Amino acid sequence: MSDRFIILMRHGEVVGGPRFRGACDDALSAAGWAQLRRAAAREPAIRHLVSSPARRCADFARALAAERGLAVELSAAFSERRFGDWEGLAADQIPAGELTRFWDDPVGYTPPGAEPFAAFRQRVLDGWQALLAAGAAHTLVLTHGGTLRVILAQVLGMGDCSGLQLEVPPACVTRLRLPAPPGQVSLVSHAASAS
Repeated sequence: MSDRFIILMRHGEVVGGPRFRGACDDALSAAGWAQLRRAAAREPAIRHLVSSPARRCADFARALAAERGLAVELSAAFSERRFGDWEGLAADQIPAGELTRFWDDPVGYTPPGAEPFAAFRQRVLDGWQALLAAGAAHTLVLTHGGTLRVILAQVLGMGDCSGLQLEVPPACVTRLRLPAPPGQVSLVSHAASAS
C-alpha cells in the first residue's frame, strides 16, 4: 500500500474581514476565492474532497468538485468552534477584559454561550479519526483555522494551548503523509498560499 496524503486547507478571506465567526455563515470575498484557486491549483492529485458545511468552505469545495468531477462530502466535524455571544464580532467589539481572559486561557475560558474547547476538540478529532479510517487516497479537507490547529496539535503531539500558537492564515495549506500501517501520520509542509 502506498502512502496517502491529506491536505488541510483553510478557507480564504471572508467578506467582512477578521471576526469571530465560528457559526456565522459569511461568504468568501473575491480575494478569498482567488487565494483558494491558487492554492488548489497546486494540488492536482486530489481524489476525495471533504468540507466544512460553512459557505466559506463549502462554496469553493463545490466549485472545485465540479471542475474536477469529484463529489463533496460535507462534514460538521470540520466546522469551526462556535463562539456564542461573540459570533460575528471583531476583536475590538468584545469587552477588553473578556478578550484578555480568552487570549490568556483559550482552552479553559469559554466565551459566553460558546462551544467549550473540550467539546470542539472532541468533535474535530472524532471527524479526523473517521477520515483516517475511511482510507481514501489524496484527500483535500476545506476547513477553518481553529479546526486545523486542533488536528495539527494532535498529529504533532502538542498540548492544546501550543496548537493555538500555530499561524494559520487564509488559504493556508497543510500537507500530511499517511504511510501504510504501522507508520504514523507526519507533517510534510505547512504554508500560507502565494499571494
